[in-house]
Amino acid sequence: MAYIEPAPLKDKENPFEAMMSRFKVASEILGLEEEIYNVLKNPARQVIVSLPVTMDDGSIRVFEGYRVIHSTILGPSKGGIRFDPHVNLDEVKALAAWMTWKCAVVDIPYGGAKGGVTCNPREMSAGEIERLMRAYTQAMADVFGPDRDIPAPDMGTGPREMAWLMDQFSRNQGMTTHAVVTGKPLVMGGSLGRTEATGRGVMVSAMAAMEKLKINPYKATCAVQGFGNVGSWAARLLHERGLIVQAVSDLSGAYYNEKGMDIEKAVKYRDANKGSLEGFDGAEKISNEALLTLPVDLLVPAATEDVITSSNATNIKAKLIVEGANGPTSSRADSIINEKGIVVVPDILANAGGVTVSYFEWVQNRLGYKWTADRVNRRSDRIMKDAFNNVYKTAQEYKVPMRIAAYMVAIDKVSKTYKFRGGY
Repeated sequence: MAYIEPAPLKDKENPFEAMMSRFKVASEILGLEEEIYNVLKNPARQVIVSLPVTMDDGSIRVFEGYRVIHSTILGPSKGGIRFDPHVNLDEVKALAAWMTWKCAVVDIPYGGAKGGVTCNPREMSAGEIERLMRAYTQAMADVFGPDRDIPAPDMGTGPREMAWLMDQFSRNQGMTTHAVVTGKPLVMGGSLGRTEATGRGVMVSAMAAMEKLKINPYKATCAVQGFGNVGSWAARLLHERGLIVQAVSDLSGAYYNEKGMDIEKAVKYRDANKGSLEGFDGAEKISNEALLTLPVDLLVPAATEDVITSSNATNIKAKLIVEGANGPTSSRADSIINEKGIVVVPDILANAGGVTVSYFEWVQNRLGYKWTADRVNRRSDRIMKDAFNNVYKTAQEYKVPMRIAAYMVAIDKVSKTYKFRGGY
């Protein structure tokens, strides 16, 4: 299954406003100057393009595409491209800002960006998707570049689409340019370890948090909401480290086994069943809502945004939440979760394993030298552990939740860099 950078699906609570509410709190605690606050809250560049594409029936359909560059203060901007019917500018702006904070939290020299096209790839042929991706790449010819803006897969896109993007960009440049995009097929310069990178980062974050909370992983229970790339890898890797994964879920529903799920069996079933767990007989079927309120030690929301809301937060029984998706906890639910004493490892930290290995892919492309999977995993694990310890230390020092601490770490790094570079 192709790696995708985790991203919200639908605009339930305005994602940009939700991100900004946390950004504002962290900025106030840091005492951020108004000048820098205004610079960091606004995207550096917003590009909207119309993309005429010839469909298989000969008709021409015009799609709307977006690319938002939130920041290039730390380095070239980085972020995925999603093909989805729900793509809109506010969502892309929020995701671009999230990428800025995510890269800063794990100390990667990237700024944040995000892109998308409003379309339904499930209703399009491979040829139509290819023509759309090439048209989008052509329209962004002055935006993309290995030293400017480096896209990646997101919802509705994968290695195939990134191969088309790299080829189209390379044709425009008159030379093969591997480093313009990450998430490519391995034979075209993709990195080993990237498929499982986000789920692995979730696992590393969870293990680090359990150590702080003195939760024994060999006696701990876990529920994973979402069984796509991120959720399935997180479940598999947590199970390997001793946790009893009692429940997993996807769009077909949730599946619960008190004694523990056979994760490998579930993965094989999903892959043989058109990507769905529908009909899986290794567990009792329950509702997705019921999964969120199970009395487990660890809850991993790894599907969509706003699944933990003000209406269900009071019923959450987990001791620890590690966010595999972006924005799974609504801003209105934060205070309820904090009052209950539940520790949350936030999205901009917990799911940053993906962009970390994206960075490694870019580095390997620039070097012209491939790393082994062991080297990739070892280095990404170290980055994730260091980032967790830094955020945890900040949370303890300022007596704030880890989410706010993560924003503080990120904003502090970006604002200091802005000052050193000299704003004008």
